[in-house]
Amino acid sequence: MPVVAGMAYGPVIRPGRLPVLDDADALPEVDESERPAEAARFTAAAAAVAERLRERAQHATGAASEVLAATAGLAQDRAWLGAAEKRIAAGAPAVRATVAAVEQFVDLFTQIGGLMAERVTDLRDIRDRLVAELSGLPEPGVPQPAQPSILCAENLAPADTAGLDPALIVGLATTLGGPTGHTAIIARQLGIPCVVAVGGLDDVAAGAMALVDGTLGTVTVSPDEASATAAVATARRDAELLAGWSGPGATADGHAVPVLVNVHDGAAARAARRTPAEGIGLFRTELCMVNRDREPSVTEQTAIYAEVLRVFEGLKVVIRTLDAGSDKPLTFVRHPDEANPALGVRGFRIGDGNPGLLERQLEAVAAAGADTATSPWVMAPMIATADEAKTFAALARSRGLTPGVMIEVPAAALLAGKVLEHVDFLSIGTNDLAQYTMAADRMSAELATLTDPWQPAVLALVAITARAGAHAGKPVGVCGEAAADPLLACVLVGLGVTSLSVAAAAVPAVGAKLSSVTLRQCRDAADATLVTASAAAARAAARHVLGWE
Repeated sequence: MPVVAGMAYGPVIRPGRLPVLDDADALPEVDESERPAEAARFTAAAAAVAERLRERAQHATGAASEVLAATAGLAQDRAWLGAAEKRIAAGAPAVRATVAAVEQFVDLFTQIGGLMAERVTDLRDIRDRLVAELSGLPEPGVPQPAQPSILCAENLAPADTAGLDPALIVGLATTLGGPTGHTAIIARQLGIPCVVAVGGLDDVAAGAMALVDGTLGTVTVSPDEASATAAVATARRDAELLAGWSGPGATADGHAVPVLVNVHDGAAARAARRTPAEGIGLFRTELCMVNRDREPSVTEQTAIYAEVLRVFEGLKVVIRTLDAGSDKPLTFVRHPDEANPALGVRGFRIGDGNPGLLERQLEAVAAAGADTATSPWVMAPMIATADEAKTFAALARSRGLTPGVMIEVPAAALLAGKVLEHVDFLSIGTNDLAQYTMAADRMSAELATLTDPWQPAVLALVAITARAGAHAGKPVGVCGEAAADPLLACVLVGLGVTSLSVAAAAVPAVGAKLSSVTLRQCRDAADATLVTASAAAARAAARHVLGWE
């Protein structure tokens, strides 16, 4: 599956793993008198691993910072740490206890499935780092190549992907993963050509020369060197032309489509302000709080939001209320123990079990707007019914805020007209909309073709939502990863979407591609996709109509 457009050519490198894991079961028991010291050694090693991940999160931005912070939190999770400590108390050495405890939770998460299964790669990455720390070995991960290289792997841990240097890792290909997984999201942020769910990739040896085409979704092994080099040079020239786009967002015939940006804190906002983005279409507020043990006060939240609002003063800023739960648990939020968290208490639903949480956040947003003399919009995630939209709208309007909701649940898309009776705008989150529409875990490589946002069923729901917005005279944007695909962005505009919000790195490419086509061409491409029966056919139909074959 193509994830990030562009071409890259170079030698293949592969991440290394820890051979010591194979010998963990053979390690001798620890004498009873030495077990407290072994437990202390384990605790210190886990803390060291978590601290290094937190430090890297603080120096990263955007999605890279998000996934590193989440992995650091998992490294300190009491559930699996407690399981390891119990084994150490019974005489197991720390390395064996770590391996066994992690596998226990890998089995559990795999059985639960859904978004919990996403954490399996994270857990195994933490296991490898912790075993290395306990064994006095260098931290595992992606080797630093001496020349620009193509990184091929079965899958990449978030911490590995977040630390990539795009000057040395010029292309990415994985056997597993999907279009909305950690690897895809960070590759998009870094601008590294990327293809995921590649069949046969495991047979490609390190050192082989490979050409990655992130536009078509192919990996060519041992291509003709001259042809590959020429293809990369052409792609680089095209990318440089796209990078020169300076906005504003519009089709070639002048139909305005604001290109906005997704951010998660003040640092990300400042970086995004250097792009031609016309505002913020998604401010992920929960990511400011992922490492906090207590809920930030209204005053603290006000400062966080005001920092972002000041950066984009005078421009549109859409703030999403806490999208906590499922794969993004917050320590200070009471999350119920659920068999299927992806379909459980998350997003707007957490308000019922946490009285006042949403109200305090809205108060802080309103205060930040007053402090900066701006008028932020606010939207609630995981809205399923018109009644939920009505409840949220009343809370927002009572504080002088412009209310909207995210369309991630098919029920909300089907009744978008009813939802719009209560709110002033909609924003489509294509990542979750694809997952829930297709009943497929968005992180599953086996199901990656189902969670592709090009699925005609997903596009049909986008069309329904956009038509409802046009009928009500209210804007409907897209803030999911689909908007960062320049080809799909043109189709979304053709379906009636009024704005696109993307990662900062994707702003120029999306804006430039959009400026090269007319609204009529976008509509023709959209119509062509809606009569197809597969994601691949929809993508091919759009390419044909727009002449991008």
